[in-house]
Amino acid sequence: MRVVLIRHGLTRWNEHKRIQGHTDTSLSDAGRAQVSRWRLPAQLQSQRWYVSPLQRARQTADLLGCPVACVEPRLIEMHWGAWEGASLPEQRSRLGDRLREEERRGLDFRPPGGESPRDVQHRVLRWCAELSGVAGDVVAITHKGVIRAVYAAAVEWDMRHPPVHELQWQSGHVFRVHRDGRVSVSALNVSLRG
Repeated sequence: MRVVLIRHGLTRWNEHKRIQGHTDTSLSDAGRAQVSRWRLPAQLQSQRWYVSPLQRARQTADLLGCPVACVEPRLIEMHWGAWEGASLPEQRSRLGDRLREEERRGLDFRPPGGESPRDVQHRVLRWCAELSGVAGDVVAITHKGVIRAVYAAAVEWDMRHPPVHELQWQSGHVFRVHRDGRVSVSALNVSLRG
């Protein structure tokens, strides 16, 4: 089976480069306008839909014409702990070398009181493994951190260096889910623009 991961539309915090994590922000006016221009390929419209519990993802699903998506808690964004609400440039300025050292940990990078990309990867891949025995493809509205974690598993990226592919966030990313729960890339950056 395949799972198509789509990132939610813009929020005010995205526009101001603030770290959202589990903070339950809603789509901004620009985000609503952005998603209203997206057009899903016809074959995706009839698939099973899942959505993160955060309102920015649920609002995106609603605007895409799928208000009955199944809420899946494991699709929630990475928890950024004490850094939620801060901007990454502020954190870089304030923490300097300490932040660079932490970022060099790649998949094991962990903000204070938060979770690592590896933690996100484990929870999302468990969900994928559960889906692997079910017929038909799946569409999930989720978050950048979740998509990056699945991508990292699919291409064996340790997040210590730039990724092999540039992921575009106004696109769908399609991963094949194998019966043993492994994932591989089927297609990246599938356009949602009408």
